[in-house]
Amino acid sequence: MSADIDIIPAGGTIKVVFNGVAVAESRRALVLHEDGHALIHYIPAADVRMEHLSPTAHHSHCPHKGDASYWTLTVGGLSAENAVWSYPDPLEAVAAIKGHMAFYAEMVDAIEETE
Repeated sequence: MSADIDIIPAGGTIKVVFNGVAVAESRRALVLHEDGHALIHYIPAADVRMEHLSPTAHHSHCPHKGDASYWTLTVGGLSAENAVWSYPDPLEAVAAIKGHMAFYAEMVDAIEETE
């Protein structure tokens, strides 16, 4: 059984805010829509402030996207464990998200989209 997944460019600038700080901002983000799931913004790692991330030992597997790695997000002493993930070697059907990172919306202050 395969999932219906669409990946399109985000329409404008995507900004992720955590503890009042913009930890990611990009005009090159992708939007992934997977049936039965909320829209997820995938931001190029080059547009993520990596100094706020530390890798964790947590990993997960999605049969439609592959194996994910996770990071803890820390700003000003506040941390959100496993709040950020990426697919370092995604399956061919979602190869566009390689080199991109995603943030759990419920673990950050905001994921904003502006034109």
